[in-house]
Amino acid sequence: MKKFKFELAQVLEFRNFEKQQAEGELAKAIAVETQIKDQLQIIAAQYNDLKNKMKGSLNFDDVLAQNNYTKLLDYQKEELLKQLAEAKLVTEEKRKVLQKCMKKTTALEKMKEIQFEEYKAALSMEEKQQLENLASIKTFADYTLK
Repeated sequence: MKKFKFELAQVLEFRNFEKQQAEGELAKAIAVETQIKDQLQIIAAQYNDLKNKMKGSLNFDDVLAQNNYTKLLDYQKEELLKQLAEAKLVTEEKRKVLQKCMKKTTALEKMKEIQFEEYKAALSMEEKQQLENLASIKTFADYTLK
């Protein structure tokens, strides 16, 4: 019997390639999100450092500088939060694309599995028929030789 061949193998390879591309894009989007979150943590740490340094300071220039620096940190935080919201939207889009790719790939893999099982069943049936033919030929040969 001929070797098993999945007719949609090239399509499956292409779908797997698409899935890998989508996984890469999702990883990039998640990395951007993580980078923004890290920057937000740095700003939070800077804000806490500033608070601790300024405790008990009565110098007007220090208080004014703290106030200006706090406004700068707040502005940076707001900008990063906007970027984070946009990054989350991009990540969600990439995740949906990956899910679609995975569905397409999974469907083809199941189809390949089903065809392979059918191939194995047909192969088994053919082997069984060949064995029965050999047995009947042997029986016939034994019968005619007697």
